[in-house]
Amino acid sequence: MKIRYLHTMVRVLDLDKSMAFYALLGLKETRRYESEQGRFTLIFMAPEGQEDCPVELTWNWDGDAGLPSDSRHFGHLAYEVEDIYAMCQHLMDNGVTINRPPRDGRMAFVRSPDNVSIELLQAGGALAPAEPWVSMENTGHW
Repeated sequence: MKIRYLHTMVRVLDLDKSMAFYALLGLKETRRYESEQGRFTLIFMAPEGQEDCPVELTWNWDGDAGLPSDSRHFGHLAYEVEDIYAMCQHLMDNGVTINRPPRDGRMAFVRSPDNVSIELLQAGGALAPAEPWVSMENTGHW
């Protein structure tokens, strides 16, 4: 029996804010579906050249009182990055909290505006430990 990965879905409270966050990670909108009858919008975003591996942002037009809440989400989304230090600095420069800094030069965690945990992994081997990351404490949870 064959199986094929399609996408990962996360519910979002503020579509524009969530799209801006995923754009900071380098994802671009690849597809959009709006349902007037169902009163929802689906936005598919993926890294360039990886359009077959999107995250689906589901936005309910009438709101979603359960968001942001950990109970509405699952473990995490994971993305491999070219330079974990540069990505974390880019995210911090744009107001994103680094919940688990890349002290090991290999792994970091952040959270989306809707409290979805995002794991960032260094492509290839870990980078040499460097400041300010080595001394940076965890913030919150991931």
